[in-house]
Amino acid sequence: MKRAFVIIVCILFSSSVFAENADDKTPKKKKTSKQSTKKIKSQKNISVSIKSLVVKLNTLESDEEFYSSHEDVASRWMPIMKSVREGSLDRNSAMDSMYRFTNHLWDIMEAKVNSGKIKKYSDAEWVFPVKGYGPAAIGGRNGNGYVPGNFDFFDGSTGGHPAQDIFIRDSDQDCVDDVSGDYVEIVSMSGGVVVETRKNWTTDMMDIKGGNIVYVYDNFSNGLFYYAHLKEVKVEVGDLVKPGTLLGILGRTGKNAYPKRSPTHLHIMYVRSFDGELRPENLYNDLIKVGN
Repeated sequence: MKRAFVIIVCILFSSSVFAENADDKTPKKKKTSKQSTKKIKSQKNISVSIKSLVVKLNTLESDEEFYSSHEDVASRWMPIMKSVREGSLDRNSAMDSMYRFTNHLWDIMEAKVNSGKIKKYSDAEWVFPVKGYGPAAIGGRNGNGYVPGNFDFFDGSTGGHPAQDIFIRDSDQDCVDDVSGDYVEIVSMSGGVVVETRKNWTTDMMDIKGGNIVYVYDNFSNGLFYYAHLKEVKVEVGDLVKPGTLLGILGRTGKNAYPKRSPTHLHIMYVRSFDGELRPENLYNDLIKVGN
């Protein structure tokens, strides 16, 4: 209520100023949903009333961008993903939701960068995600572990392996490095903000492929990094990260990592948003560059 009172008072005292300068204001260009684009035309003569101010206030309160923080926006990823995973959201609706989500998070992060509150990290500053390892640990040959197949982000039944697997020295599969004798740390390859974690995987959840996971939204490329098969997760949704921030400890969680036939490895995938469609891209060349 205090915030509302301040806004109403400010508008009352400044309404005449707004009227005199309405034609001098250039509305900020905002990214909008493909399905709805509103054009706001400024008017020279503005008539102010308490009723119109209340309507305006309600509009502002319903405007996501008026009050949102990066933590608020980051938390909206999970409701979308829950609906996608349950199959209760059709593909077009999911894409539209992702389009709005990535645009809004981009805008919030850009505002923080421009105000000097955070730094944007380019791909030249990215780091290798498995501490103590380098490109030699990447599975396959010359990046051929990346197999997009018929992968569709919004359809869990599709196949393919649009990711890279990075293997550690763990002959007895206890998740401890055979040489160092320590657990292996997984760090954020990029900067950005954490939008999803899973920390509670057990062997009763063998239908879940990735086990304990972290998703990081990268505000440099407008894409998302997915880190899977962690033993422990050390971050929370909304946490800001930079290249090298500890995300967790590598483990053997998930349907595709728990069985003994699978060597201990990090599964890392990158998807970029194209109008809400999340398309995978091969990280191999980036991993080679940052690992050397």
